Amino acid sequence: MTDVEYDLFADYFQFYIQDEQSDGIDGDSWTEIANNARLALEANAFAVCTARNMEVPVKIVVSNSSPNLDLSLWDHVVEFSIDVPSGRLVVAGCTDYFPDAERISLDSGCYEVRVLSANLDKLSDDGLDGDDYYRVELWKGRASSLKVLKQYTA
Repeated sequence: MTDVEYDLFADYFQFYIQDEQSDGIDGDSWTEIANNARLALEANAFAVCTARNMEVPVKIVVSNSSPNLDLSLWDHVVEFSIDVPSGRLVVAGCTDYFPDAERISLDSGCYEVRVLSANLDKLSDDGLDGDDYYRVELWKGRASSLKVLKQYTA
């Protein structure tokens, strides 16, 4: 199991996780569905919408099976899958220099992913400080489409 924590600069209110060989996410990925899901998704990459455009805490957990889920602990939860053909995930803020971005090594293949967001309404008046945090869980699995398990409403 891999369990790592980062403080990512969520410039433009987002951070990325993608296969090392992926072309990533572009502006066209932010459709109405993506905005409602707070997640833009491509086959080998995704971008998570954050509550603020400052450094945000992100925990990434790679495990052998789907972790237990208590929806009451989270404001927003989505599940989906991505392919990781290279066996290396890039973890980066929107404006990070990708060659220098963090990497996570894992077995290549299809991963089910759960993105959990908490304290999205716990921001300072100016929106620069907050208690929001994000957890990304990955486990080997099958291809699945985007599902919103819990919707955040401001």
